[in-house]
Amino acid sequence: MPRPCKRRRICALPGALSFGPIGCQTGHDSRDPVAMTLDEYETIRLMDLLGYTQEEAAVSMDVARTTVQAIYENARRKLAQALCESRQLRIEGGNYILCEGRGRGCSCRRCQNEEE
Repeated sequence: MPRPCKRRRICALPGALSFGPIGCQTGHDSRDPVAMTLDEYETIRLMDLLGYTQEEAAVSMDVARTTVQAIYENARRKLAQALCESRQLRIEGGNYILCEGRGRGCSCRRCQNEEE
């Protein structure tokens, strides 16, 4: 029996849950939107926006570095697919818990700044 998947800690929900091309004839396009999970969004936010290393992101998300690497690769592939194929990107779902602040075991920079 496989071990259950560990829930990933995320520290910020996205401001918008859907992104798509503007000025494109999307009404004639029957392709499904690209679905990105909230933990994939979190790896993009941590590593590309905030400049975390894989190890720092792993600590922040409370998972192994190899898990962060796999999540990040999936997220980048989905971003590229949405951009290159002019498809809508939706951020939804995933196996996660929302950060409750540094006092609850979080080590993310956002929570550290709130404490100061």
